[in-house]
Amino acid sequence: MTVDVTPSSLAPESLGPTITVGEILVEIMATTIGKGFLDAQSLIGPFPSGAPAIFIDQVAKLGGQAGIIATVGNDDFGRLNVERLRRDGADVSAIAVSPDYPTGSAFVRYADDGTRDFVYNIARSAAGNIDLNDSARVLIARAGHLHVMGSALSIPAVWPIIDYALREIKQRGGTLSLDPNMRKELAAGDETGRQFKALVAASDLLLPSGDELFVACPAATEDEAIKELLASGIAEIVVKRGQHGSALYTKAGSVSRPAFLVDEIDPTGAGDCFGATYLTCRRLGHAAAQALDYANAAGARNVTRRGPMEGTSAFPELDQFIAATPRK
Repeated sequence: MTVDVTPSSLAPESLGPTITVGEILVEIMATTIGKGFLDAQSLIGPFPSGAPAIFIDQVAKLGGQAGIIATVGNDDFGRLNVERLRRDGADVSAIAVSPDYPTGSAFVRYADDGTRDFVYNIARSAAGNIDLNDSARVLIARAGHLHVMGSALSIPAVWPIIDYALREIKQRGGTLSLDPNMRKELAAGDETGRQFKALVAASDLLLPSGDELFVACPAATEDEAIKELLASGIAEIVVKRGQHGSALYTKAGSVSRPAFLVDEIDPTGAGDCFGATYLTCRRLGHAAAQALDYANAAGARNVTRRGPMEGTSAFPELDQFIAATPRK
């Protein structure tokens, strides 16, 4: 069954900004192709990065109210990120500056088969020292929606903030979205698994890619997992299929939209841009099919730029991209 599932079950934009909590990083990219970083090689960067930061930058670029709770170092890498977010319209009031730790970093190298190896510095960087300070509480108090990236759960200091924000925002009638995004280099332990399950149970929107659906709900098939998750109370499940497009599932039915045909340069950040665009469109009142089209376009346009935040898009850019780009 294919229907246009509208209106959205997510809190409207008028309730308050979309906020997120987690890592702000700089990304340094190898220009060589291969496995790992065992040999000297040329690098490019720094690029503003961190999944929550990419996500919230994309929300802001679309004109959505957007804010992030995070910490950067008192260094050029931190200033690079904060200025990019501020320039693109995000609320940076809850980004703390650590006098003791450097801004987090991620080194990435692509292999011949398109897979990526990352070397992160998060736990012992400013990104690993996020605090529920007064500025964070003020931002949470007026938020209408909380978005959580699975990658942020690798930072122990993040969970108390997420737990507090979730309770405060839900009490106001706000909503929660969850992107299970978790790199192998940030592998989850038992406690992170418990936190993840709690977030799945509280989610209004789930945004999995590939096998992440089965992390959220172990099942024999995709259909079984989706059915069980919808029965548990999740209102919208959007499965990101990359070059095969995307699909929305609700109790009322489903909507599928095709991907756009592009030459991929750098896939890092595509899923973050997709999720931010879908969420923002739905909070702004867009119908499901239109939200998926914009989200597909945001993800596809992002992969045509080198650097995870270099391809975030405003609505006019997405309209132009959609009009000019063939679909699969």
